[in-house]
Amino acid sequence: MAQLIFLIILVAGGWILYKRFIGDAQRLAAKSRQAERERETGAMGTLIKDPATGEYRVKRPDE
Repeated sequence: MAQLIFLIILVAGGWILYKRFIGDAQRLAAKSRQAERERETGAMGTLIKDPATGEYRVKRPDE
């Protein structure tokens, strides 16, 4: 019985780590694609509109 519980915990932990790895890989790929588009166009950054003020600003890396 203890081996079964240990196996279930091990599989669940592996699944969580796998999902986290996939999420990080997708986020990194999207960031890489965005940087490549900026290099192709010669842009210095991406502008986004601030919904509160209506002004445009450069997108921060954490957004």
